[in-house]
Amino acid sequence: MVRFFIAKIFKTSMIHLMEILYEDKDIIAINKPVGLNVHPDGKHPEETLIDWILEKNPELKNIGESTILADGTEVKRPGIVHRLDKDTSGVLLIAKTKEGYDSLKSQFKAHTIKKVYRAFVYGNLREERFFINRPIQRSANDFRKGTTNHKGRGIEREAQTRVRVLKHSSDVSYIEAMPVTGRKHQIRIHLKSIHHPVLNDSLYAKGMKKVFDFDRLALHAFSISFVDLGGKEIRVEASLPESFAKHEDLC
Repeated sequence: MVRFFIAKIFKTSMIHLMEILYEDKDIIAINKPVGLNVHPDGKHPEETLIDWILEKNPELKNIGESTILADGTEVKRPGIVHRLDKDTSGVLLIAKTKEGYDSLKSQFKAHTIKKVYRAFVYGNLREERFFINRPIQRSANDFRKGTTNHKGRGIEREAQTRVRVLKHSSDVSYIEAMPVTGRKHQIRIHLKSIHHPVLNDSLYAKGMKKVFDFDRLALHAFSISFVDLGGKEIRVEASLPESFAKHEDLC
């Protein structure tokens, strides 16, 4: 049963309706709204998903690991086992117990958790299925971005994404992207690397002609499959945003 929890997630007093897609005693899955950071980035004052987590389940404060921001600040990440970009919406898993956290971390490490994203991308992708296997490193020109061109900085990290084309036209293709690994911006970087970036991507499609009327990044985490602590496989879907449903038939 889908339940809702009202949380105040922006200091501007805007009230957001957070959709809970699945919950058991160890794991919760939510539909993260577009525009919401998972944890503080040290640059913007807005409240984050972590604030919502601690408001709903304050006992989660000691579950999980911390992350270190670029300025050296340590940020707690209670229950967070993976993340979505601020401008990506969709299903995200949160651990409620140490057992749930350890189980999900192990599944992510073994690449047994299956994630499916939906996206609209520039151009006509004629091949129905293909596999992108290109390591990613940080861009040498823009610290916010990643690259596959071997001219970046830092360590190159293995990255693979499976792609299935659902529909296509001369200008736009509607796809499913299934990341095998989980690098930052992986899907966006991989699609950029094959010259079919995600529509309205301010980092990887900057300056490209506007297609359709998306006012957000056209990337949505549609579903995720994992095994609960009882050994049962669970699949959770986050319904498509209105802008996606509206444009499905236009390709």
